[in-house]
Amino acid sequence: MADCQKTWLGIKKGLKMFLSLLPALLNILALVSIVLYLLPKETLIKWLGHDSGWLGMAVAAMLGSISLIPGFIAFPLGGILLKNGVSYQVLAVFITTLMMVGILTLPLEAKYFGMRVALLRNALSFIGAVLIGLLIGICL
Repeated sequence: MADCQKTWLGIKKGLKMFLSLLPALLNILALVSIVLYLLPKETLIKWLGHDSGWLGMAVAAMLGSISLIPGFIAFPLGGILLKNGVSYQVLAVFITTLMMVGILTLPLEAKYFGMRVALLRNALSFIGAVLIGLLIGICL
């Protein structure tokens, strides 16, 4: 049997979590919208579009590696970029490096796991992201 009290408690907790994440989501989406407005679409397509090839993947990998954007923001951002002409291949590299590579968090990771392990994990994740991008490019 359903417990109404637990249900409402769950709804309240979920709403609190959503409201605490909402400012970050709105800030990132506003920032991305401003950048996309100021950046000519031709430039975006030149650097990250379907014909950008290795350069687009490299730019996406670098941006993803140094960004600190949570997943719940990365996927809507990916949708916005896709609508603006960014290729699936480049998006795959960007989101994969965003989730798996952490240049800015490297010192913290090294503190707990050691520099060698942290560098190895990040390097392998970076290589894996590029391979994923290549596979997406082959499949699509």
